[in-house]
Amino acid sequence: MIEVKEMKETIATANSVFAQVTDMKHEQVVFCYDHETGLKAIIAIHNTNLGPALGGTRMWMYQNENDALTDVLRLSRGMTYKAAISGLNLGGGKAVIIGDSKKDKTEALFRKFGQYVNSLSGRYITAEDVGTSTKDMEYISKETKHVTGLPESMGGSGDPSPVTAYGVYMGMKASAKEVWGNDSLSGKKVCVQGAGHVGSNLVKHLTEEGAKVYVTDINKDALQQVATTYKAEVVAPDSIFSLDVDIYAPCALGATLNTENIGKLKCAIVSGAANNQLADEVVHSKMLLDKGILWAPDFLINAGGLINVYSELKKFSRAEALKQTEHIYNVTLEIFKKSKAEKIPTLVAAMQMAEKRIYGGK
Repeated sequence: MIEVKEMKETIATANSVFAQVTDMKHEQVVFCYDHETGLKAIIAIHNTNLGPALGGTRMWMYQNENDALTDVLRLSRGMTYKAAISGLNLGGGKAVIIGDSKKDKTEALFRKFGQYVNSLSGRYITAEDVGTSTKDMEYISKETKHVTGLPESMGGSGDPSPVTAYGVYMGMKASAKEVWGNDSLSGKKVCVQGAGHVGSNLVKHLTEEGAKVYVTDINKDALQQVATTYKAEVVAPDSIFSLDVDIYAPCALGATLNTENIGKLKCAIVSGAANNQLADEVVHSKMLLDKGILWAPDFLINAGGLINVYSELKKFSRAEALKQTEHIYNVTLEIFKKSKAEKIPTLVAAMQMAEKRIYGGK
């Protein structure tokens, strides 16, 4: 029998969950559990005004379930704005699986997760994200057709990382154009935080253009490989914010831009692939503006991956996806123009532009 105290705690937790969902205006949040496979997952559908919610499934060993919920709510909302500002007919959604991607993956777990995705009847379409791969999407596809990012051998669009990195590169060049009047990155000093698939592809673009690249990552093997391949200089994770560079490119997990770290920054531009880079959107977008640092909104410039999987749905080629991703350059400049004219943070300018499309100016 449930004790009164336990019941009160359960009700308090439920109220807290609904408060978070209501605050971010989500349409639906699904908690998925399976005893046999050990699956613990959350699917968050933020908004479907423009189309079905599309967003990747992240597998991460969160410290607690509330952290997982907070992450999936923020990520799914970001997908809504990402799709809208990129001109795609998609809504925003995301999923997280609580677990160690290096130890806890099984075909059975992903197939069970695929059954949960399928139960939503197309309101949510999944794809790969941090901690998941095209192989995992292949397992999910055995249970549902509502999945993208499948291997190219199966007719899918394959790894979206190169396209994501290309979009970030376009956003970074637009940022350079805004700050220095020229979009060349040759000779510019850029610190890339994160040597994963996206970060390494970004380093490739930067070094090919002649930028001086510094790179850091907690994964020493990945860090060394990127440094060796592209002759980038390795820096310690705790020194990146005070590094004297032109551009800081956060390409790992989010919330690295907080009060303490922004206070240390010596760069002119922040332009990177990580989602939800601002620990507090209101406080830290204004802090960057007041400090004179140009911030390229993450949900726009990292939209290449979404464009890539959208191309899979629409049967576009990789070349067509890259061409559409190039448009990020022009949209980034439009955001900067609006920000400057109205004296508002670039985040606010970007969100207003996206909301005009999501809500039809309402």
